[in-house]
Amino acid sequence: MRLPFLALALVTTAFAQIAAAEQLVGQVNGGGAPIAKSTVTLWAAGEGEPTKLSETSTGDDGAFQFQFDTEKAGNAVLYLTAKGGEPTVGGPKGENPAVALMATLGTAAPREVTINELTTVASVWTGAQFLKGESLSGHALGLKIASGNVPNLVNLTTGGLGPAIQDPLNSTQTTSLATLNTIGDLLAGCITRVQPDACERLFEASTPPGGRAPTDTLTAAQAIALHPWNEPAKLFALLDHFYPARQGPGSRAVPYRPYLLFAPSTWTIALRYAGGGLSGLGGIGIDSEGDAWAANNQMAGSQSTMFGGIGGTLSELASNGRPISPMTTGYTGGGVDFPGWGLTIAADGKVWVTSIEGKTISVFDATGKPLSPDTGYDLNGQLGGMQGINTTPDGDVWALDSSKSQIVHLPKGDPAQARILCRTVDDKPVDGTCQVNGPFHVAFDLQGRVLVSNANSNTVTRFPANDPGKAEQLTVGYSPHAIAIDSQGNAWVANTLGEPSLREKLGLLRTKMRSELESKLEPAGGADETVEKFIALVRIIEEFPGGSVSLIRPDDKQAPAPQFDGGGSISGPWGITVDGNDHVWVANGFGKTLTELCGVRTETCPPGFKTGDPISPPKTGYAGKGMQFLTGVAVDPAGNVWAANNIDLMDEVCLTKIPDETLSTRCGGNGFVVFFGLAKPVRTPVVGSQVQRW
Repeated sequence: MRLPFLALALVTTAFAQIAAAEQLVGQVNGGGAPIAKSTVTLWAAGEGEPTKLSETSTGDDGAFQFQFDTEKAGNAVLYLTAKGGEPTVGGPKGENPAVALMATLGTAAPREVTINELTTVASVWTGAQFLKGESLSGHALGLKIASGNVPNLVNLTTGGLGPAIQDPLNSTQTTSLATLNTIGDLLAGCITRVQPDACERLFEASTPPGGRAPTDTLTAAQAIALHPWNEPAKLFALLDHFYPARQGPGSRAVPYRPYLLFAPSTWTIALRYAGGGLSGLGGIGIDSEGDAWAANNQMAGSQSTMFGGIGGTLSELASNGRPISPMTTGYTGGGVDFPGWGLTIAADGKVWVTSIEGKTISVFDATGKPLSPDTGYDLNGQLGGMQGINTTPDGDVWALDSSKSQIVHLPKGDPAQARILCRTVDDKPVDGTCQVNGPFHVAFDLQGRVLVSNANSNTVTRFPANDPGKAEQLTVGYSPHAIAIDSQGNAWVANTLGEPSLREKLGLLRTKMRSELESKLEPAGGADETVEKFIALVRIIEEFPGGSVSLIRPDDKQAPAPQFDGGGSISGPWGITVDGNDHVWVANGFGKTLTELCGVRTETCPPGFKTGDPISPPKTGYAGKGMQFLTGVAVDPAGNVWAANNIDLMDEVCLTKIPDETLSTRCGGNGFVVFFGLAKPVRTPVVGSQVQRW
């Protein structure tokens, strides 16, 4: 009687093993043709060393298949590597040990996969901060975000281009598609040995400063992704060596087209993500899941200008760019009306927003549901045009009234306990020495002090959070806007005007702009003060281009330099943040670029760099990729850098009372531009502007 029970147990075990096994079939290609006898390995990535789940070799046709244990894989991010083998392009050339390719699959593997140069580029750039050789490891959220963006760049089944990089915002509006293809062509040149010295030349051109030369195509791709600013023209020149253009620039016999015709300034890869009501992005933030939030200056599709329009609301995108908030309206309610720079995400996940037009403070939960009343919190009409807002780690909310030059404090986020601080009456501060002038952004240092940038001056006001009356004025560049706090407690300040060379000219220009505004705007002083200030700022920057970043040490010791200009790349900076290496990232509003500066931990910077030195290219910074007039910049848990497009057409639409109808909806900037794997990851949300690395 015991035999049937034994047989039943064996059958049950067999079925369980079958249920836990999943089959994966695929193809390994190089240069558009199969790679035979390549070793293909399936890995599960996690916090520690990756786990090998299965391994096989490709046949003569480049095909492979194997089964793997799904229970052993769990919820880990899966990825494939293909190493060595015999490429078949151009006939038999034997084994090429420099072949190393990759495809990051995510937590659920497709049944069919192609591994080639494009899947390698997509996987390396999105996972650059977690990849070392063939080992992919890191915290779960970062790996999830990295793998989630791979399908936007490539089709993992076919090995071709993905949907997002081919959409209208990216394919014809930026160089990202051609950049991805060009890197793929360069890797293919080594894999297929189009020239006898192809691999040697690729490895030499991609060797990072002070680093070791790559030994295969995967490590070469990693070196390029992590050092995209390193002699880009030298790498680009290999295209001509590998694939001579004998009949004109479009005649190269490359496997991937279109390719770049001109040397890029960097080898960054970025995508523009839009939708969800995004239009004229002001303040931005990344939440605990890696989703991006933005306060929109205007409603998507509206003919809004600086002289009037339909105010925007709140938007949320998933970490892979998928819109979560409603497509046109975004999240509405809660008193939000024309929000500006004021957006922050608290430690409890609540999203706090201020409104310029509505003159309110609003709060939403993590799902976009308003928690404030339909009228918002206006403190019985005591508020003016609101800008910056931030929360402390213990839950206090601080907001800035730019037009009335006052500060609002909500202890524990409770409007019933609200206090209005740092007002000025008859040119004298009411609260001790606390005085602000067009306050724009608020941050909190590691000593619990409040720092407020005064956009109408060249100062930052700093005071103990429990005693605003003991405020001090710290000198920075002119028109300071955003503030970021690094891991050492230093405050970095983006100065939109910097240090104009002739202050007398600046004063004359301000007078001139004031007279222009009186003629342009509504009579009888009906113009909104915030609009006046912005237009004046635009004209001043046009006359005196530039800008700077200031460093305020927590002990008030002298900074290495009074101000940093990024080698001339900083232009009208607006937003600023710090990554997990304490590198400083600057959103150049008027330059439409990003600047990366070496921070105080110089050991994380390229060899020989000092605090304040530009890591991104001097003069230009990271340029292109669909960036418009920028406001905010943020780093997510995967090391992606999110830049917020605030304005598209400044003079043609935003500063014109009745713009040309064909352009009239293009005042607001269009979406986020996301640079993949460019920065050291940080923990999100960044509470109080205090950046913490993973």
